[in-house]
Amino acid sequence: MVSGTAGRAPEPALAPPTREAVIDRLMPGYPPPRHWRRVPSTGQHYLDLGSGDPVLFLHGNPSWSYAWRKLVGRLSPHARCVVPDLPGFGMSRHLRPPAGCPDPYQAQLDHLDTLHRHLAQDRELPERGWTLVLHDWGGPLGIAWALRHPGVVTRLVVCNTVAFPWPAGFQLPFYLRWIRDHALVSGFVHLTNAFARTAVHAGVHHRLPAAERRAFLRPYARSGERRAVVDAIRAIPRDSTDPAWQLLEPPNPDAGLGAVPMLIGWGMRDPVFTPLVLEEWARRYPHAAIQRFPDAGHFVMEDAAGELGDHIRDFLRGTP
Repeated sequence: MVSGTAGRAPEPALAPPTREAVIDRLMPGYPPPRHWRRVPSTGQHYLDLGSGDPVLFLHGNPSWSYAWRKLVGRLSPHARCVVPDLPGFGMSRHLRPPAGCPDPYQAQLDHLDTLHRHLAQDRELPERGWTLVLHDWGGPLGIAWALRHPGVVTRLVVCNTVAFPWPAGFQLPFYLRWIRDHALVSGFVHLTNAFARTAVHAGVHHRLPAAERRAFLRPYARSGERRAVVDAIRAIPRDSTDPAWQLLEPPNPDAGLGAVPMLIGWGMRDPVFTPLVLEEWARRYPHAAIQRFPDAGHFVMEDAAGELGDHIRDFLRGTP
């Protein structure tokens, strides 16, 4: 008698999942590896997808290029989207300032210079005619970089950030002051990843799916990968004695930017960049088009991705 399985053809082995399938499971919505690039001289990671006028997205802390995935998905059919991980964040290795450069944010500007040269020389992007999309720490960095290179940036999109001295009456939330000013607190935050874990909840008004929260936190899973997160909080400038203050009050403020077309997309439920900061943007740049999103938090690109993406698309189409 033959067993019931005798003579039956063996079942085919399951094919291993593709790299893109694994990435989509670990980082849902993030562009696949064929869009990943690195700057040869620094190893800085960035996304490059779409075609058209170049648009450079600069994230803040504790986020990384993953925060822009929804906007990039909407805008890449209309523009060349370049989305770097700032050194020390995401998939870019930690930035170590060169000798004689104690301020890490001047070194960040130098890395933006290197990225821009690489894109112009190796990726054949134009040297001028760039749009910057800025959020959180990306705001002061992007504005300072634009001032460093007059004429390169021809449009600005501003999302919940600051690029000028804090307006009268503004105060940082107490938890940021504690992390910035107390070594024991910052050490605890570094050990537990508490700031990033809190940000993925408190930074949005509409709860993120668990898989997306895990993707936000993935680059900071090990304590050795969190140094830039805490360093960025401790570098928040209070006054002119702090090195990063020059990002908020550069020697040539508004030089060449006063007439640059500007779109401001603001999450009105942001506990850090409150409506008081938005009012200062409006006062300093009265020509800016402002879109307020009453049900969006700090990560306005998460809470209002559809509306914000449409406004940015129309802004790109409607400005030379």
